Amino acid sequence: MSVKFTILGSGSSGNCAYIETDGARVLVDAGFSPRQIRQRLASIGRTPENLSAILITHEHSDHISGLLGIADKFHIPVYCNRATQDATIWTFKQKWSKKTNLALESADVWHSRIDWHIFNTGDTFKLADVSIETFSIPHDAQDPVGYLIRTAAGNFGFATDLGHVTKLVLDRIRPANVLVLESNHDVKMLQDCPRRAWSLKQRILGRHGHLSNVAAAEAAAQIMSAELRHLYLAHLSRECNKPELAEEVMSEQLHHIGATHVTMQIARQDTPCATLEL
Repeated sequence: MSVKFTILGSGSSGNCAYIETDGARVLVDAGFSPRQIRQRLASIGRTPENLSAILITHEHSDHISGLLGIADKFHIPVYCNRATQDATIWTFKQKWSKKTNLALESADVWHSRIDWHIFNTGDTFKLADVSIETFSIPHDAQDPVGYLIRTAAGNFGFATDLGHVTKLVLDRIRPANVLVLESNHDVKMLQDCPRRAWSLKQRILGRHGHLSNVAAAEAAAQIMSAELRHLYLAHLSRECNKPELAEEVMSEQLHHIGATHVTMQIARQDTPCATLEL
């Protein structure tokens, strides 16, 4: 039994990843337009018609912008907690109804029109041959979650959009063989960025904001185990980070702790990563 994994894109403008097992084809987040999601799936020989489920981490636009459109059109079940469901529907009603040409005249319509599967944060549930563990993360959304997705070939951890790494997060993602970890910004670049308001800088730097390159490297050192084999640095800011900076900081940390067994990749905003097969 093999598992295929592709980050279809990750960054401040959109996030979406794909996991395929013998029994399930799952998206984690749907932060691109339905058209973009279709195109990115097509680039790896897949189509949205065959998706089994979409898992949502939280309701910010870079994680849900294509969600209702693609879930409605292709009848894809959506898994999230109740607060994220409510916030997602509210966000579409307030911001995107005209852009997406969706008739969002009533929240009740979208509670019934989408095949929602609601979990409580902290729950574990099964999806075909996949076991999905959910856990709370510190971010400025209604009830944001991370995931540990257990498959027969290996475990996939998702920890992005968090201002700091809690003991709970460390405990829940430590079993990961493949880890998607936020490395959002370089602190100096963020502080010096002329296009960011001070209030936004404070939000990003806060305990419910985003992880810096240094914070991501520190987290990796705490998470590290012999079982972790593949590390993806995700959600890089276009304005306040550079792939080479994120890679340099993490490489130094991995070298420092002797984690020579770990393969690291940078997830990009514009193009999917190469597909990993376990």
